[in-house]
Amino acid sequence: MTKAAERPATAAQARDRVHALLHSRPESLDEVVLTDALLITSELVTNAHRHAGGVTGFTARIAGDRLELRVEDASPQLPATASRHRPGDIGGYGWPMVCQLATSVDIVHTAHGKAIHVTLQLR
Repeated sequence: MTKAAERPATAAQARDRVHALLHSRPESLDEVVLTDALLITSELVTNAHRHAGGVTGFTARIAGDRLELRVEDASPQLPATASRHRPGDIGGYGWPMVCQLATSVDIVHTAHGKAIHVTLQLR
């Protein structure tokens, strides 16, 4: 788990961290890839706050030519899609978007909830 001081308190803080990380690379980055990375980050962190009691762990790193994001929360519930809704439910459109934009997505149940690990090809 990430120390509380290292966890982003908001989606904006998480986006700022990912933005700074991506701009620390010596290679230039396509604007579409940057936008996708920030959108994925925002969705994962927002969903953790909205549906799972907040972020309990957050990691963003560059591994070769990929961005790797890991967002942990305290809920074992898997992300919902609009197709799994009951009447009156709202939302569920961000998760399919994350899955479409990301190179890979993996969800692992943890002792305290779940961790969503997403990679995004940077080239």
